[in-house]
Amino acid sequence: MICTCPSVDSPCHRDEHSRVRGTGNDSSNVKKTKLKPHLKKQWCIPAKANAEFVARMEDILETYAFPYDPEIPLICMDEQPVQLLNHSRSPEPMKPGKVQREDYEYVRKGCCSLFLFTEPLAGWRHVHVSERRTKADWARQVRELLDLHYPQAKRVRLVMDNLNTHRISSLYETFSPDVALSLAKRLEIHYTPKHGSWLNIAEIELSALTVQCLHRRIDSMEQLQRETAAWETDRNHAQKSVQWHFTTEQARGKLKHLYPDI
Repeated sequence: MICTCPSVDSPCHRDEHSRVRGTGNDSSNVKKTKLKPHLKKQWCIPAKANAEFVARMEDILETYAFPYDPEIPLICMDEQPVQLLNHSRSPEPMKPGKVQREDYEYVRKGCCSLFLFTEPLAGWRHVHVSERRTKADWARQVRELLDLHYPQAKRVRLVMDNLNTHRISSLYETFSPDVALSLAKRLEIHYTPKHGSWLNIAEIELSALTVQCLHRRIDSMEQLQRETAAWETDRNHAQKSVQWHFTTEQARGKLKHLYPDI
């Protein structure tokens, strides 16, 4: 069988190759710098026409619309894993005209988790470093929230994602029935929808914490607790509050594709 494809050295192949290369530099066509097929963005994409999603979304939006009430505070919580890292070689310190240089190689020192609670309208947040994030860890953090930070509150509106550890049953697995019931009576839980973590204001605080505090290598839980405690104190002192403006009415217009067709 005779191959009719032009060889690499044939004039027609070179001409075609030149035309392809020339097209990339032609200002009348799409600029080469705008073609980036190797890039992508990851996003939480909810299913369309999802009644479960919009039900929980509107519940969260209506909860955020409540005015500030010190007797029934609104608290958002979230968790984040953290990898503890140490330097394999000592970094070179900063010098005039030169930034600090550190080796890309690092030593893993284990993992831990952060529990973050925030009251967006009051500009308060609290970070706790935990070795794990089990049901018992969550239950103990909730008890600390209610008994230590908000002992005078009649009830706490708690916004969080729908993890299997975030359940009233976790209180009963950790404490005696009378203690678990007393804690449960003071909780009003609102779960964010699946693929709707952007509705949790605690994620805003975790993002700020990551950028301002966790952008460097931290090699122990003790150091991490000191760093997060300093960040917490500074941010609380500055009274960094969050004013949520996205409403249910706006969601029904801008996110209409999420609502079932009736």
